[in-house]
Amino acid sequence: MRISWSDERFRGIVWQVVVVAIVAAIFWWLWSNTVRNLEVRRIASGWGFLGREAGLPIAESVIPYDPTNTYLRALTVGVLNTLKVAIIGVVLATVLGTVLGVLRLSKNWLVSRFVGAYVEVVRDLPLLLQLLFWYAVLQGLPGPRQAVNPATGVFLSNRGLKLPWFEWLDAHSWALLACVIGIVLTLIWRKKALARQMADGQPRRVWPVALLLCIGAPLAVWAAQGAPFSPDIPYLRGFNFQGGLTVSPEFFALLVGLTLYTAGFICEIVRAGILAVHQGQWEAAGALGLPRGRIMRLVVLPQALRVIIPPMTSQFLNLTKNSSLAVAIGYQDIVSIANTTLNQTGQAIEGIAAIMLVYLTISLSISLFMNWYNTRIALVER
Repeated sequence: MRISWSDERFRGIVWQVVVVAIVAAIFWWLWSNTVRNLEVRRIASGWGFLGREAGLPIAESVIPYDPTNTYLRALTVGVLNTLKVAIIGVVLATVLGTVLGVLRLSKNWLVSRFVGAYVEVVRDLPLLLQLLFWYAVLQGLPGPRQAVNPATGVFLSNRGLKLPWFEWLDAHSWALLACVIGIVLTLIWRKKALARQMADGQPRRVWPVALLLCIGAPLAVWAAQGAPFSPDIPYLRGFNFQGGLTVSPEFFALLVGLTLYTAGFICEIVRAGILAVHQGQWEAAGALGLPRGRIMRLVVLPQALRVIIPPMTSQFLNLTKNSSLAVAIGYQDIVSIANTTLNQTGQAIEGIAAIMLVYLTISLSISLFMNWYNTRIALVER
């Protein structure tokens, strides 16, 4: 490389240095301007406020919380509330969207048209409007004394959904740990069974091992701990319900809205993935005598996953980020709690930075996992 403007590589390095310098200058100007404005307005910066007492009431939390706790714990509760609705929403939207995508291709005219109408309506309406609709529907339900009681211990009212539950004890924790270990061992056995089948052509059943390890072993551990079980059935007392598991109207409306909205997009992704599989695959599997349901499960869907996974990742990210609309219906996620925190402390930059950091971390985690899974199921050329 010659140090001459006529040398292409030299010009490229010079322009890259100039661009980096301009970007650094812009960031330096923004930082210095922010610091100067904070000093003029006598606003303290930093994260020291996290150790102060929050005095912030939170209606529902995954972990124990009291207004006398610190802002750090309050923000942690907000993160866990966001993760709760994101994880449950992703699972439900995936299941519902996959089922609807298969039904969308049904030969039954009424079923396929009904699913098509659902997809068009859900995708064409703004998500915020749908969340407000479901919240208004729940608020329009009767009070606790006239609550809808579809089953024993299940009540639906304007106070939310009440479900039977049980007291969580140490024996249940040990049983859950045994179940997790059983799932891991089942996956290992499944991998070995497939390897042996490829070697000798003899199929090995996996479900008996899965039944023994994932259900039998946890039940044995639970029985060894004395088989404790204390059911907590909700009941009406005064003007509200006592006991049981409570699903608040805010969480219920947010979960229903996010699930139905995202499922409409996943439905079309699944439909497109199934149609991407060549018709010859259906015909070849049918020639072997496989019924249509097994063809879909064993032949078509595994091949369609290679088309489905990339756009499905975007929908998982959208659902997680769309959960920030929870502030519109009063569900206290990270956005709601961080907004209240910055209003009380004046730490606007730190509050917004915390929100950005949380969503960036969650989104990158989802992307990394889905990219790993997409790479794992991709076709490998020999």
